[in-house]
Amino acid sequence: MKKGTTGRELVSETTDAVMSDRQQQILQTAIEIIADEGYCSLTMRHLARASDMKLGALQYHFRTWDALLRSLVNYLRNEFRYILMNSAAGPLGIRAIAEIMLSNDAQDHNGLWPQLWAMEQVEPLVSDLLEDVYAEYLRLLEKALEAAGNQSPRAEALCLMALMESESLFTGKGRRWESDRSAVRKTILNFIDERCGD
Repeated sequence: MKKGTTGRELVSETTDAVMSDRQQQILQTAIEIIADEGYCSLTMRHLARASDMKLGALQYHFRTWDALLRSLVNYLRNEFRYILMNSAAGPLGIRAIAEIMLSNDAQDHNGLWPQLWAMEQVEPLVSDLLEDVYAEYLRLLEKALEAAGNQSPRAEALCLMALMESESLFTGKGRRWESDRSAVRKTILNFIDERCGD
C-alpha cells in the first residue's frame, strides 16, 4: 500500500485505473470547496488554484468538467460505502447504523450534503450518486429492522432516514441550533433504542 493511502482502492469512473494520491487530494479539495463555499464555487480554475496547481496540470488529472464530476461522484460513493461497511464487524444493527450516520466520519464535511442536495437539481450524476447512497442506506436499515422483527421495515427505515438526515439541516455547522447538536443526536439514539430496541 502506498504511504498516505487509506487502504481502499478508488477507481476512476473514466479510466478504470486506480486513482493516484494526487487525484484523491484534488477531489478532497473539491469537496472542501463545495462544503465551505457552495457548489457554484467549484470550477476547474478555482479547483486548480485551491490545489496549488495550474489549470493545465489539473486537466492532466481530470481532462474535463465531466471527468472531474464523474470521479468526484465515484469518490463520494466509495467514501460512503467505506464508512458504512468498515464501521463494524458483521451485520449492522439499527443503532449501529444510526451511530455511523450521525458520526463525525459520515458528517465530516458538514455543508457537503445540503450542497449535494442542491447540486442534484442541475447535475444528473450527483442525482444518481444520492439515489445510490440512499438506496444502500435504506437497504441496510430495512434489513436491520426486519432482523429486529419490525412489521413495517420499509416505512420505519424511511422515517428513521428522514429523522437522521434532517438533523444536519437544523443543527449543522453554522445553523441556528448548532449548540444543541449533541443533545439532538443523543435524543435520536434514545428514540431508536426505545422504538426499535435492537
